[in-house]
This record gives sequence, C-alpha cells and structure tokens, in this order.
Amino acid sequence: MTEDAAETKPAAEAPKLELRPSRTFTPWLAGTGASLGFTTYQAGKIFLIGVNGETGRLSVFERSFPRCMGLGAGPDGALWLSSLYQLWRFENVLEKGQVREGYDAVYLPIDGRTTGDVDIHDVHPFAGGRPPVFVVTRFNCLATLDWKHSFVPVWKPPFVDRIAAEDRCHLNGLAMEGDKPAYVTCVARTNVAGAWREHRREGGVVLDVASGEPVATGLSMPHSPRLHQGELYLIQSGTGEFGRVDRKSGKFEPMCFLPGFARGVTFVGRHAVIGVSRPRKDRTFEGLALDERLAKEGVSPTCQIAVVNLDTGDVEHGLEIDGAVQELYDVTLIPGVRRPMIIGFRTEEIRFMVHPAPLRPLG
Repeated sequence: MTEDAAETKPAAEAPKLELRPSRTFTPWLAGTGASLGFTTYQAGKIFLIGVNGETGRLSVFERSFPRCMGLGAGPDGALWLSSLYQLWRFENVLEKGQVREGYDAVYLPIDGRTTGDVDIHDVHPFAGGRPPVFVVTRFNCLATLDWKHSFVPVWKPPFVDRIAAEDRCHLNGLAMEGDKPAYVTCVARTNVAGAWREHRREGGVVLDVASGEPVATGLSMPHSPRLHQGELYLIQSGTGEFGRVDRKSGKFEPMCFLPGFARGVTFVGRHAVIGVSRPRKDRTFEGLALDERLAKEGVSPTCQIAVVNLDTGDVEHGLEIDGAVQELYDVTLIPGVRRPMIIGFRTEEIRFMVHPAPLRPLG
C-alpha cells in the first residue's frame, strides 16, 4: 500500500478494485470537513469516501445495491438512493459527537419504497420527512411518493403527450432552486420511444420547469444540471465538457474537458466534484464527439472523481478508480461528516442495528 493508497473496508464478497487518490485529494477532502458519496450502476455499489482522523488516510466504505444511480443528501442528514426497483432512505443512527469504530456517521436503511424498474436518475431530498422529488426517466417525468402508488408524477415536458413507460426523451437531470424543481435536462425533445438515441450529438436541451420552455438547446447528452451560487452548471456528457449555461442567452460556456463520459456533480465552495466514467462500447456511447476529442488529445478515457476549481476550470484534485468499477452515475456531498459508513443487507450486522425513538405516548 502506497502512502496515498486508500484505506478500504469492503462488503462481503466485494470485487477487487483500486482507488488511487492524487497527492492532494485526501488533504483537500480533510480540509472540507465533509465527505463524499458516489454510485456505480455498472457494479451495483454505493461508495462513501471520507478521511480517517487517526491515520490521515482516505477511508472508503462500500455496499452493494443493484443498479444504484441517483444519490442525494438531504438537509436533515438523510441519504436517498435509487436502485433497480426501489428508492431507499438512510438515516445516521449516531448522535452528534458519537463515534462507532472510528466512523462519525453510520447510515442505516430505514425506508425502502418499491417503485418498480422505472430507471430513477437524479434524486433531490427535502427536510422534515417530506418525500423527495426525483427523475423517472423511463416515464419521462418528475415524480414524488405517496402511500399508495409506485410513484406520483408531478411534471412532464410539454412535448411529451402522456405518462408512458417508453423513455421518449431521456429526461435525466434535475436542478433545484430552493425547494422547487427549476431546470431539467433531456437528451432530445422527442415523443417516441427511444427516439432520443438518434439525437445524441446535438439534440440535448435544458428546460425551465415553470414554463416548460427551452433555456439551452443544441447540447450533446446533457446531464446533472445544478444551480450553485446563482449559476447554472451542467455536463455535456457527449463532448466531455463541464461548464455554465447563460440563462439569458442559452449559451453553454465550457470550463474544462474531462477525459470520459461525465455524470454526477456536487459542490464544495468554489469546487465542483464530478464523476467521470469509461464509456461502454454500445449504441448509447458510440459516435459521440467525446471519442473524437479523446483521440485528438491522445488520451484514454478514465474512471475518476474529478475536483474542478470553478474560478479557473483546473482539475485540481482527483480520485482515480480502476478494476471492477468502470462507470459512475451520481456524486453527492455529505456535509459535517468526516468518515461515514453504511449498513447493507449481505451480513448479519443489519439484524442487530436497532435505533428506537424516545417514548411517545399515544394521544
């Protein structure tokens, strides 16, 4: 193990993988006072990345959930995770200042909602027990939860004529403004099942949720729109570019090139933390300008967490991922938690992880 090697605690029977932080990644993360989470649907895992306060080394904790994608940290401390046919809520069972085996947060799956295989992408939690709003890509809509249905559609693009299980436009990303959905990304403005695949190079749009009108057009597979400090950021996954959208002109202003198929953005002050994947060799990823740019730059695609300075566009820190994990989907910041762990279902540990509330007499 090298000086910068990650200190890992894998789940039972986890495949081998290697995480190589850049020389500055671990001290940068330690200085934020926070930790990170990211998902990979290709390997079916969630990773929580922190720093061991005793050793100063990177701490990596992972658990397996099938096809996990959207990941969001709520303002009340909960984590929400979408998987193959369920939406999970995790709560930290430790009290403030409490530590368990060196971890200052232990996330327990408290609530699992069965949505069916609807291809949930971005997930945005709320505080106070309010259910999250999330992107249901297969049904081309934004949705939330109630006590009776698989999900409750709350908005669809105006060019999609009905709620149908057809993935007509590949609605994939959601930017919130306060507690309201503000912008979404679609790969194309199409209303026929799978038709978006024919428009991956320049059919992408950002839509204003309130009006349904396009804010930006001509994008290549846009993903992960986010509002941060008054600016609208997103990734053009088809070109490998991260940048801003001028909401008045609709112009996309690239800030940096990322050597891979990028998705998933979170922010730490004046830094963006972005997931970058090695593209699969299939119809979704082939024929994009990204391939041409990689060839022009003479580089191979990487799988990594890239930390981009928003003022300079420089990729200042990184966590390279190799081995079993080749694709990432989402990245989230976990504020106020330096070294988290998560409880899964493959060991007996969850059986004895009991977290009762204080006594509340009825009536």
